[in-house]
Amino acid sequence: MRIAFLGLGIMGRPMASNLVKAGHEVCVWNRSARQHVDGAKTAVSPADAARECEVVWTCVSDTAAVERVMFGADGVEQSLHEGMIVVDSSTISPSATAKFAERIASKGVQWVDAPVTGSKIGAENAQLIFIAGGTPEAIEFLQPLFKSMGKMVIHVGSTGKGQSAKICMNLQIAMIYEGFAEGMVLARKLGVDPAKMVELIQASMIRSGVVDYKIPFVMRHDYSPNFPLRLMHKDIHLLLDTAKENRVKLPALETVDEIYELSSEEGWDDLDYAATIQLLEKWAGLSK
Repeated sequence: MRIAFLGLGIMGRPMASNLVKAGHEVCVWNRSARQHVDGAKTAVSPADAARECEVVWTCVSDTAAVERVMFGADGVEQSLHEGMIVVDSSTISPSATAKFAERIASKGVQWVDAPVTGSKIGAENAQLIFIAGGTPEAIEFLQPLFKSMGKMVIHVGSTGKGQSAKICMNLQIAMIYEGFAEGMVLARKLGVDPAKMVELIQASMIRSGVVDYKIPFVMRHDYSPNFPLRLMHKDIHLLLDTAKENRVKLPALETVDEIYELSSEEGWDDLDYAATIQLLEKWAGLSK
């Protein structure tokens, strides 16, 4: 299949590489021209990448970036033709997704929102889970591509529902990790051995996938980015904005947002979001 892949960041680059490994004809573009993928062509613009492709796949940082890639100068819109499918694996606003989909529908092009979960390791090992919104026919057509990059596709509904489900999942990730971080910091302050606290967590009903994944990194104070703090912070703002649009209150998330604001001020934007525990340790007077 001929695919334009736009965005070669932490997630996008291994995803595009796995498409090449699966035998697809891939043309890549990235805002930073120095990025490339072995075995793929490199385009000079999103419009250039999308020419003569069957599928355009985007994986960029935020809603504004998707809009620029699609509709800006030299954007994909110039190269759209009837029958194409645009797949967006960025995590962006559900309401903006609906507007983007409506705009390209006039050209006979379908939009599938397919944000992912699985982090950097899942992208590298083709073990991502895609959270898809779109028509059943489009999802079925894309199955070979999903299988090249991931282990599962959960089709949650029509266009926009993938983004809705993804941000609601990220709300829970942020809250679960915050609870773990606060509990670990208080336990240390009270003199409980962190290793024993971890043993208790993993043996009890509070064990979770989020905690299992983050424990090894936290225990060795390794905050190299699997999911950068700045992107989780962006998703928290997406959640708060979406909740406001729909008249839903998220009081606990508003408090967690303050932790991320202060962590950003500490200069930790490009560390993993797990680095937020350092702020709690600092307030508690605990050293590494």
